Amino acid sequence: TESRGGDSILCTSSAHSILATPLDPCSAYISLNEPWRNTDHQINGSRDRPACDSHIDGEWYRFTCMAGDAMPTFCIPENHCGTHAPIWLNGSHPKESDGIVQKQACASFNGNCCLWNTTVDVKACPGGYYVYRLTNPTVCFHVYCGHFYDICDMVDCQGSCLDPGDCVCSLGTTLGHDGQTCLDENECERDNGGCSAYCVNLKNSYRCECGVGRMLGRDGKTCEEIEGCHNNNGGCSHTCVLVEDTYQCECPRGLVLSEDNHTCQVPVLCKSSSIQVSIPKDLVGGLDLSLINGSCKGVSNGTHVNINFSLKSCGTNIDVVNDKIIATNLVTGLPKQMPGSNGDIIIRTSKLLIPVTCEFPRLYTISEGYVANLKNSPLEIMSRNQGVFPFALEIFKDKEFDEPYREDLPALKLRDSLYFGIEPLVRVSGLETLVESCFATPTSKTDEIVKYYLIQDGCVSDDSVKQYTSKDHLAKHFQVPVFKFVGKDNKEVFLHCRVLVCGVLDERSRCAQGCRRRMRRWTEEGEEETGHMANHILTGGPIRIDMAE
Repeated sequence: TESRGGDSILCTSSAHSILATPLDPCSAYISLNEPWRNTDHQINGSRDRPACDSHIDGEWYRFTCMAGDAMPTFCIPENHCGTHAPIWLNGSHPKESDGIVQKQACASFNGNCCLWNTTVDVKACPGGYYVYRLTNPTVCFHVYCGHFYDICDMVDCQGSCLDPGDCVCSLGTTLGHDGQTCLDENECERDNGGCSAYCVNLKNSYRCECGVGRMLGRDGKTCEEIEGCHNNNGGCSHTCVLVEDTYQCECPRGLVLSEDNHTCQVPVLCKSSSIQVSIPKDLVGGLDLSLINGSCKGVSNGTHVNINFSLKSCGTNIDVVNDKIIATNLVTGLPKQMPGSNGDIIIRTSKLLIPVTCEFPRLYTISEGYVANLKNSPLEIMSRNQGVFPFALEIFKDKEFDEPYREDLPALKLRDSLYFGIEPLVRVSGLETLVESCFATPTSKTDEIVKYYLIQDGCVSDDSVKQYTSKDHLAKHFQVPVFKFVGKDNKEVFLHCRVLVCGVLDERSRCAQGCRRRMRRWTEEGEEETGHMANHILTGGPIRIDMAE
């Protein structure tokens, strides 16, 4: 039971509970009490499933329990409140005497505090709380946020005091109508915060912003004329071009613009089996290109010099840093000893150094039916500097783990043994794997409610599971008796595994720890010590259980 502001609420597991039915919204509202609504709850944008308020239907709502006291009145960064685009109240909360007032609600996303907006009704209720008539968001993933506001401090009275019980709130906050809650003060409501263009309210503060093509002056409030190519070349590493009332950076032919939209870089294609670097001929004319291992040299095709190498050749260095496997090498260009037949008779630089980096995620979710990956093709992310370190879930014919099923899907009986393994499609020294979890489902859905764990937290959950040793640190082999799910219609089984890659020499890595019974919700929320982890799903199957005797 929660009691705050003179009102008591029963916090139940139900997300919504109508407390009463009179017409007064202060006594007839739906309680929003999900903990993930709170501004302190942050999700991993690429791993966690975001929430969506598609069920909000224009009724009156109140934020209670772990969801918070009231809607935040300041900009909330994306991926908070259990969703991608959190919705906050762009304006101050009303007083009880104001009745029902209309306020703008904004959704934050992609660095924009108000990428989407709507109008909501707000009312201050006796007892010190607020209710909101919330409209249905037109798109997902949007969620209305709740926030825990501070309880104000009493005046530290020395000597005689007139009202020693008065509350005092810190700078940037104002006392709420309950006389004890310190709400955020929306500075933007007064003279636009002194900003010449846009004012964005923040927690206990605010900031001024300018439109595209303009920059904030030294006073932090006034927008000056266009930040153009005349100002430090617009921050561009190469060419700055004026476009109408703004500007953009451009790259010489053969180079590509990086994610910061200002820096030009050499295209790098990261694959599991090879790394490909393509350097414009105009950039390297008269130079011989090679990698750290000087025997790995570039080959010219007339317009570009291409260098192809693998994760385990040409001096490529492999490191495990936080949540990533990072492969690095260095392209070096030195002057040729004699003019080439292709016209390279001059040089414009004495030496060229181009760092090459490819990043691969450490954590993988492999989802296969109890069948071989027939095509045996890895999932690949095609980008300049990111890729995947691929695995396949193979079903083998016997405990030698040499011959996987290739042509026909296996038909197994309940008395048979199932041999399966996590197989790396690229074998790189210095790395090892941990099968963090494996669970079976009767359908191909990984979020299926009915699931049976074979391995959990790196520990065997079913005593019938047998693990075999492997010479390769990356491969893992298992045996388990064939089973099916209860129900005559359940004749198929799917398997889903999470695999973590670590450095062999890292004695403190999660892989080195092996079996670790759950001390926290690692499986669902990600391991704290490795930060963000990307999931990649390979799908195949299923195996049909042969019930014939």
